[in-house]
Amino acid sequence: MLSAAGVGAGDEVIVPAFGNVEVAEAVTRVGATVVFADIDPLTYCLDPRAMEAAVTPRSAAVVVVHRFGRTADMVRLREIGQRHGLLVLEQGESEAPYDEVAQRRQRAAYLDGRLSGVRTPDSGDGHTYQQYVVRVPGNGRPDRDAFARAVRARGVECRVPVKTPVHRMPGFRRDVHLPETERAADETLALPVDGTLTKREMQRIVSACNALGGLLQPAF
Repeated sequence: MLSAAGVGAGDEVIVPAFGNVEVAEAVTRVGATVVFADIDPLTYCLDPRAMEAAVTPRSAAVVVVHRFGRTADMVRLREIGQRHGLLVLEQGESEAPYDEVAQRRQRAAYLDGRLSGVRTPDSGDGHTYQQYVVRVPGNGRPDRDAFARAVRARGVECRVPVKTPVHRMPGFRRDVHLPETERAADETLALPVDGTLTKREMQRIVSACNALGGLLQPAF
């Protein structure tokens, strides 16, 4: 899409650093320069204010990535893009059948109402819970990683959704201030929310997390 729109050498393309390196790679393949902007801490998608702050006279496009089943604020992002004459592209996530999304939402609501010691996801704007991503505040220590190990030891599968932001990766390292991206990379953990989970399995998730959550001081 970038190539078809004529984006290339001499142009800058604004992208998030929290997530897929493939987006940044696509920008470099057309000869353009990657510019990273920070994310919104609730949606994990591009923050419109950060995106606008990253605009320069060389900016040609912005690639918006929808994350974990939560959509970006496309109204504001498109308004900013129009104001600055930018091409606004979206990278979405694969859509699941309605029944599957309904089951995820049901299980997410169960977790929302019972988890303590972690920050549960924002449920707004039609969240489909491609992943159920909580926050385990670090307070200066790698609590998220220790928390994940302890939860796994209690028989609950979990994963770190974004281990390394793109602006920390070889070939894309930038001296750029992205505090929400850094914080999200250090604190986020994806818990199971699949529609096939039984009530017993959901109870195990809650029990495992809450047994550890009291050891933390959530940064609400």
